[in-house]
Amino acid sequence: MIEIENLVKKYGDIKALDGLNLTVKKGQIYGFLGPNGAGKSTTILSTLGLIYPQKGRIKLFGEEVFRDGKYNEKQLVEVKKRIGYMPEHATLWEFLTPMQTLDIVGESFGLSKEERMKRARELLELVNLWEVRDKKVGKFSKGMRQRLLLAQALINDPDLLILDEPMTGLDPTGIAEFKDIIRRQKKEGKTVFFSSHILAHVEEVCDTVGVIVKGKLRVEDSIDNIKMSFLKKAGYLILLETDKPVSFDNVDWEIEKVSETKYKIKAPGDIRPEINEIVWSQGAKILQLMVRVPSLEEVFLKLVEENKG
Repeated sequence: MIEIENLVKKYGDIKALDGLNLTVKKGQIYGFLGPNGAGKSTTILSTLGLIYPQKGRIKLFGEEVFRDGKYNEKQLVEVKKRIGYMPEHATLWEFLTPMQTLDIVGESFGLSKEERMKRARELLELVNLWEVRDKKVGKFSKGMRQRLLLAQALINDPDLLILDEPMTGLDPTGIAEFKDIIRRQKKEGKTVFFSSHILAHVEEVCDTVGVIVKGKLRVEDSIDNIKMSFLKKAGYLILLETDKPVSFDNVDWEIEKVSETKYKIKAPGDIRPEINEIVWSQGAKILQLMVRVPSLEEVFLKLVEENKG
């Protein structure tokens, strides 16, 4: 759906994108992570043809739309008909109602009047704005505006949905509803690419994550694979609880005794079979034996720290 190769974007002497490579496959919910200024928004704007990178290649739906400083405008216009976009900072028409807003956007995609009205109702019900469909947008809260922006991005029933910090300003209920809508897109065979600085949201809904730091993609994989790679590199922390005290002799693991029967064990690999054998040989029983899996936030912070220089 999205293929980016060696993309470079400079602002003066500053490289916002420094040879970026990124791939979003059909049907994925792809979470795009990075600290402020890492190049997330620049990547999205480049993908949509809204700014001009200096080098690299961009393909959308298998069609090349950009190569080395030049967009294929005709091809870009065609593929963008299949894309829905919700920007981080967007301006809505304050004097219009949600129905009028979606009617105008739907018309720009060539939908008939009947299609626009039908689609507008479906979407406003989906984002819980149907009851305020005739209220001026200028009176909307930040959360209500975010809901309308999402409805606007979905008006053309896009195959690819691009969301830039979509959950900013939402209350917990709104965030939960947003996540459900994103998951629904995947069930319908759609692809979702969204950037966020709230890692918990990404961890809950995404099946693939890319982390960008200083204009380069530092990791791109499933969340589980990223965590396992982190474990192999940083070491395993294993939590053990037994029914009676046990001793660990002649092992090179780091062992912290939390209580008489609870232990934290640090090792370079998954040594649970060895632990099980040691406990069993001393006539004890295991009440708990588990690997502490790092959170996505821990992995993210480590990647940022490693690539500061």
